[in-house]
Amino acid sequence: MTQSVFIDGAAGTTGLEIAARLAGRDEFDLLILDEADRKDAATRREALNAADFVILCLPDEAAREAAEMVSRPATRIIDASSAHRVADGWTYGFAELSVAQRGAIADASRVSNPGCYPTGFLALVAPLVAAGLIDAAAPLTINAVSGYSGGGKALIERFSVNREIGFRSYGLGLDHKHLPEMQRYAGLAVPPVFAPAVVPVFRGMIVEVPLAAGLADADAVRACLAAHYADSSVVRPGTAMEGELLLRDGVPGWDGLEWFVFDGSNGQIRLVARLDNLGKGASGACVQNLNLMAGLPEMAGLNLSP
Repeated sequence: MTQSVFIDGAAGTTGLEIAARLAGRDEFDLLILDEADRKDAATRREALNAADFVILCLPDEAAREAAEMVSRPATRIIDASSAHRVADGWTYGFAELSVAQRGAIADASRVSNPGCYPTGFLALVAPLVAAGLIDAAAPLTINAVSGYSGGGKALIERFSVNREIGFRSYGLGLDHKHLPEMQRYAGLAVPPVFAPAVVPVFRGMIVEVPLAAGLADADAVRACLAAHYADSSVVRPGTAMEGELLLRDGVPGWDGLEWFVFDGSNGQIRLVARLDNLGKGASGACVQNLNLMAGLPEMAGLNLSP
């Protein structure tokens, strides 16, 4: 049976990529509004309550307003913003987080898509904390770089016009909006220190969590991550080519995530995740969640080849 989908914010980068992944799939019927109707509150409200599934690709405040406009009990929502990631009544849409998470997403009426940086961080850290291999009170840090597409239209235009930007560090107030979901879903007693940056490639992301000597055992960490993701088609161990991890510009999008564990004789460890900030970090994860909620094959419409 065909199920209807309305993408509110379909003209943005995430919305366009979700629509591209759903194109040609006869399981879904996309409800599309023209530019004038997208700006008309009554028409949007009608579409929000007519669809079987609503996907919100909006700024946080607009996403909250749109969710409140949905009054039809049968309409199920996936929010790609950060508005509801730690909100009561919303299920966190990271299927690989735990054994129970996939089923929780399938049964949910309200799902909040994870952030791109938290996806990389949680993929590395959450299984290790749950297994007791990293202490929940450990002082963790995150060093991460993303393609500029993750910053929305304004940042995309800035990088497209100003080609001299080689590295943009931000979140210098140490209060980035991703921190609450990182702490909660990793099971940490204290928030990590998060150092995000943007580099001049359109898409792609590398998230690194360095561990000082004594915080964890590298072999145990590898075994834990391998076991946790043994049955996953999305999250898998990666291979470093010639001792390097690269982000290349102009590569096609993909919806998987690769994890790496590097260690040395001094006992230090570097946990690294590589993903597409627009794929598993946004649109790909959204389609994965939609498939689960719709009772369809989880990998349908996804590209898992980097």
